[in-house]
Amino acid sequence: MRYRAALTPGTRLRYTCPMPIRTLPPQLVDQIAAGEVVERPASVVKELVENSLDAGARTIEVHVEGGGCRLIRVTDDGLGIPREELLLALSRHATSKIASLDDLEQVASLGFRGEALPSIASVSRLRLVSRIQDASHAWAVSGDGSGRWEGPAPAAHPPGTTVEVRDLFFNTPARRKFLRTEATEFRHVEDVLRRLAMGWPRVAWQLRHNRRMVWTLQAADTPAAEVARLGRLLGEAFPAQAFHLRTEAGGLLLHGWVARPAYTRRQPDQQFFFVNGRSVRDRLVAHAVRQAFQDVLAHGRHPAYVLFLELDPAEVDVNVHPAKHEVRFREQRRVHDFLFRSLQRALAEPGPAQAAAIRAARAAPEAGARPGGTAASRAAAPGQAVLSFPAVRESLAHYERLYGGPERAAEAPVAEASLPVPGTAPPGTPGEEDAPLGHALAQLHGIYLLAENREGLVIVDMHAAHERITYERLKAAWAGEGLALQPLLVPLTLAVAPHEADLVEEAQETFRALGLELDRVGPDRLRVRQVPALLAGADVAALVRDVIADVAALGDSRRVQEHIDALLATMACHGAVRAHRRLTREEMDALLRDMERTERSGQCNHGRPTWRQVTLEELDRLFRRGR
Repeated sequence: MRYRAALTPGTRLRYTCPMPIRTLPPQLVDQIAAGEVVERPASVVKELVENSLDAGARTIEVHVEGGGCRLIRVTDDGLGIPREELLLALSRHATSKIASLDDLEQVASLGFRGEALPSIASVSRLRLVSRIQDASHAWAVSGDGSGRWEGPAPAAHPPGTTVEVRDLFFNTPARRKFLRTEATEFRHVEDVLRRLAMGWPRVAWQLRHNRRMVWTLQAADTPAAEVARLGRLLGEAFPAQAFHLRTEAGGLLLHGWVARPAYTRRQPDQQFFFVNGRSVRDRLVAHAVRQAFQDVLAHGRHPAYVLFLELDPAEVDVNVHPAKHEVRFREQRRVHDFLFRSLQRALAEPGPAQAAAIRAARAAPEAGARPGGTAASRAAAPGQAVLSFPAVRESLAHYERLYGGPERAAEAPVAEASLPVPGTAPPGTPGEEDAPLGHALAQLHGIYLLAENREGLVIVDMHAAHERITYERLKAAWAGEGLALQPLLVPLTLAVAPHEADLVEEAQETFRALGLELDRVGPDRLRVRQVPALLAGADVAALVRDVIADVAALGDSRRVQEHIDALLATMACHGAVRAHRRLTREEMDALLRDMERTERSGQCNHGRPTWRQVTLEELDRLFRRGR
């Protein structure tokens, strides 16, 4: 005997009269399943369009009315459904996409459960019309949401399938009242189709709302056409600031477009990731991307990308979420490391060393407000670099010799602009092809460096550029020194959960490789005996807890390296050339050449751009030349 639980206002959970265990009616079963699959009109559109894609459609037309609440009609030119299978297609757990457990473990299609059509049909008035390629006419079936069907009956229709869904949730008013306004529901529909259109560029698309054409996309069969499609779907700023990425290793292929760090967003609204053509929102993927962008993004900003990961379907489990939004990788750490290193290498490319990148560069919105104000207001007195690591000290000393120390900064006069003599060419032996950032012309207010290259004018924020150069040299020097360790004078005892203590015992080698010596001294107690020397003054307890969480989730952690990088970034900021320092022409050209050779030199350590290209065409427009 079981008892029914109920809540009454102002009381706790109570139990009412007993109810017997019984089998639910098929219609109620379908409506419960619809609650998992059909959240709103956009969910219906997603399921129907994914069926069209699985059927091999090359053209898909979507027409919605009332934001999808009154009508959703999806028409495709796919393979179609034979007459004898139409009613079966509307039955629960009936599908052509898998037939055995082996098929389920290597699903290559978007759908596979056989639940979408019957679930949608249980909460709407549905009509399905389909014609296979060699048939003389189509066949149609229709239902009223009660589980009863009319047909199949002959119908006129070109090869392919149309599914028409009317009056969504008409028989479940409690679900319908949770829907939002027509405009909001249509925005969700458009977001779903935008994502699918990016994931399937070889398919042509049409979207209509209330009989008005919203957008039409032709099939994109070339890279140039794919870029044009991205411009239509995301705005022209994205493809103008994005670079193409393609890398392959160990059976994993990553390709797509990544926006340069100067193009960032306040929200993660332009982040699209596809696994074997399936759009997913995966925490492992998000973590890998966030780590790859760590050194080049301003605080509170988000990168933009459209990326595709392809791998053996047997290596990814897609049966982990009712709406198929999430996946689970069988080798999570390998996938995470592949994504992180692929993106990190791509972002580390010295952009200014590529003339094509400079020609594509345009004035883009800054990656957020400058942290702490101007470079001058953020300047702190140098002399903070008191490390005992020779290579790191030598890296800072190199720039002291090149740009002078604080005493020279105090002696240097503040110049409005140090302009060259008219008619003289700037010095420098490299040609323009060897010097994409060109040659120095002047300083402006002791903050900006002006240079001339083939494209026009280059403007450099000297402090930001020098900060990035110094930071990258410090990281290289630190990597060359190895991980110096320091025992704690008084070992730190840390309370953790028992399963976390178990993890530390099992993964001792992982923690030692990170420079952490941890001993278990009780069921829920750890003792920290040794940490990386550079982090001896950090919050060790918080660091260890974060590392344990990372190792539990991913099998490894970059927390230690992130803390070290943060400290080196601070040192680089303090050691960079000060604002209002007057540099010689040779020093300015040396800074430009260093930028061309340095990884990630397009952004400072805080994510701000270090340089901008102003083309001759833009200058001509500014002064109305040729008009």
